[in-house]
Amino acid sequence: MKTDNKLIGTGLVTAIAASLCCITPLLALIAGTSGLASTFSWLEPFRPYFIGVTILVLGFAWFQKLKPQKVIDCNCETEEKPKFIQTKMFLAMVTAFAIVMLAFPYYSSTFYPKTEKQIIVVNKSNVQKVEFTIKGMTCASCEEHVHHELNKLSGIVNSNASYKNGNAVIEFDNSKINVAKIEEAINSTGYSVTAKKEN
Repeated sequence: MKTDNKLIGTGLVTAIAASLCCITPLLALIAGTSGLASTFSWLEPFRPYFIGVTILVLGFAWFQKLKPQKVIDCNCETEEKPKFIQTKMFLAMVTAFAIVMLAFPYYSSTFYPKTEKQIIVVNKSNVQKVEFTIKGMTCASCEEHVHHELNKLSGIVNSNASYKNGNAVIEFDNSKINVAKIEEAINSTGYSVTAKKEN
């Protein structure tokens, strides 16, 4: 029974670790501490291993739980009801939670508030486009975090962050905001601008 509890605990920990890099930006946004967003981004390269360990551990736990038990022929009537933590129901709940955690990077962007801005550009010649190379973004949640911070700024016409490309392409009205302020906003998320290129 202790082995089952250890397996379940290991499965939970690895499932959470697999998505921690994507959960942290959302928690940082909710807490209002944007700088913490990239704290666990170093875990991203290990995500496939965490997923593998989670699947193996929970698979083995299910195997242990579902394999036929040896029947001991004894006339004892001391059949104890197992604790909830040792039941199939608890293992099913842990498995469902692990699946939700492992899939978190794919639906995390839905938790970010949609910020609709009214964009007023007086002169189109003031619109400038800059590509920022950003270090530390690992999933769609990171993109949304950068996008959310940029939309707080006045003068942003369009922003498109991509963790796959490791960049953000920003169009802005240079009469209302400058490149330094945009870079400062990106850096405030905890990710860091490593280069910028004006288009």
